[in-house]
Amino acid sequence: MPAISQRPLRAALASLFVPLALASAVLPAPALAAPALAAPAAVKPAVKPNAAFDTWAGKFANDWVRANPQLATSTQYFGGAEQAALDRQLTPQTPAQRKKMIALAKAGIARLDKWMAGPLDETQRVSAAVMRWSLTNTVANEPFEDYNFVFSQFSGTQVSLVNFLTQTHPMRTAADVDSYLARLEQVGTRMDEALARARSASARKLIPPRFILERAQLQVDTFLKPAAARNVLVTSLETRSAGLKDLAPEARTAAIARATRIVDDKVRPAYARVQGFMAELHPQTGDAAGISRLPNGAAAYERALANYTSTTLNAEEIHAIGLREVARLEGEMDKHLRALGFTEGNIEARMKALDATFQPKGEGDPRPAILARYVEMVKDAERRSASLFRLKPRAPVQVLREPPLTEASAAAHYSLPAPDGSRPGVFWVPMRGPTFDMIRMRSLSYHEAVPGHHFQLAIQQELTGIPKYRSQRIFSGGSAHSEGWALYTERLAVEQGWYEGDVPGLLGALGSELFRARRLVVDTGLHTKGWTRQQAVDYGINVQEVDRYVVWPGQATAYMIGMLRILELRDKAKAGLGAKFSLPGFHDMVLGAGSVPLDVLGQLVDAWIAKEKAKAA
Repeated sequence: MPAISQRPLRAALASLFVPLALASAVLPAPALAAPALAAPAAVKPAVKPNAAFDTWAGKFANDWVRANPQLATSTQYFGGAEQAALDRQLTPQTPAQRKKMIALAKAGIARLDKWMAGPLDETQRVSAAVMRWSLTNTVANEPFEDYNFVFSQFSGTQVSLVNFLTQTHPMRTAADVDSYLARLEQVGTRMDEALARARSASARKLIPPRFILERAQLQVDTFLKPAAARNVLVTSLETRSAGLKDLAPEARTAAIARATRIVDDKVRPAYARVQGFMAELHPQTGDAAGISRLPNGAAAYERALANYTSTTLNAEEIHAIGLREVARLEGEMDKHLRALGFTEGNIEARMKALDATFQPKGEGDPRPAILARYVEMVKDAERRSASLFRLKPRAPVQVLREPPLTEASAAAHYSLPAPDGSRPGVFWVPMRGPTFDMIRMRSLSYHEAVPGHHFQLAIQQELTGIPKYRSQRIFSGGSAHSEGWALYTERLAVEQGWYEGDVPGLLGALGSELFRARRLVVDTGLHTKGWTRQQAVDYGINVQEVDRYVVWPGQATAYMIGMLRILELRDKAKAGLGAKFSLPGFHDMVLGAGSVPLDVLGQLVDAWIAKEKAKAA
């Protein structure tokens, strides 16, 4: 098919970005409607900071984090005794906890409306907008929380608690070991709370498809298979505590023994109860994949799209954008594939044939060598990024293989460095085998690590010119901003000639973007058009990815929609500044703002254009 120009498509998107209320018409109370955000021209640099707003916002953010101890740990938001106390708790998963957070969000929105109607300086106005956007989403999403399923294979409680304790809980001193044990004591309770929630959801017919339940069942079975002494919650403690200088050998031995007892007496029985519930639920499940099969599923998906894209685009419009982008990318890829001699079959078949020529050969496990190649690709990206970015993260990034518990169903992803420097950023790579996605390795490295998520998220965490609740992403701009940026950096690598002399790598990059375009088609197909799981696979999405879309409706649409918006804003800046446009300057402006809703990013770009013009004058 012929390539389709992006420019009209991006221009069409520009008018569809939701104001800060984020489709507030769907909210249950008219009082939650947001005031209009002042246009950039109305935000005058002469406005003095409102100290009272900063005091209130800081206190509100503190209260929000205190209510979620696991968030406090992942961000190390506090210090001293308060942080130490929070590091000993797991966030409750009770109805009372959810009601508490919704009430706090509503109170915050009401207060923000008053602040935004008064004098705030530019940074404060953006901060208020980001905070309000996040809180409005919290309230609007609440009726649909159980549509993601409590025990899903992707982020269900049965894996999220394990990942949190084995990866996020700090292990720096002997005190952290004691905090770990305190949290381990709570795992059984939190699993029982999640089980109660799952039972409540199933009573309302919010039941996962059979293939999703079976993935979660496999994870629970895997967790329960070894005896307590070899359980991951014990072996992780054993491994991570080995190098602690202030932990005496006898104290470490005692801690491991205590962890073993807790897992045997409390954790394994709770997981066994979940295992029993899943067995009960299995006969009630079916093969239908989409959210539309659930009660009020259409409204749930409409909310998910608004949440993840921050636009007013409906499912039909997103589906059409996906089809157009698929046609454009397949047209471009066809030319390169023919140049390499791959002329038979559709794009997917030819890409598989190309990738087959790069599969590891010879004896032995190829995974260590592949992981080493990822490490080198990230280092190479850091070198190439030097001329395109002045703002770079101080925190390092590691490349690690996805842990065994989640590898079967995980996609590659990035986790933030610890703010105190005790943990680097991590690019997690699932390496299931026996075949590996070789030609997409570079684009995946750019997306998840450098200059994608690691640059974006680690830099934000290190920013000093914005409030802590923004730098630590307590309140942020959502998936369309973060995933849009990461996909933008994949496109940037193509534009900047990083694939010169590497046509297979270029095809891998184009294939990665094609994958994001197909996501638009598949996600909307699954959830609004009655597509089956097999239809989605046949369209060119692997089964693990399809299952991710089933349990996380709408999230997959954020990537392409967010990238198109960033490209549209870059084109606007280029047109407005002409020869004065600086690509590193544009990147620094976007990264220096931190995570903001896309409509706020548009206003920041307008303000940046005006400032750059004033400098030139």
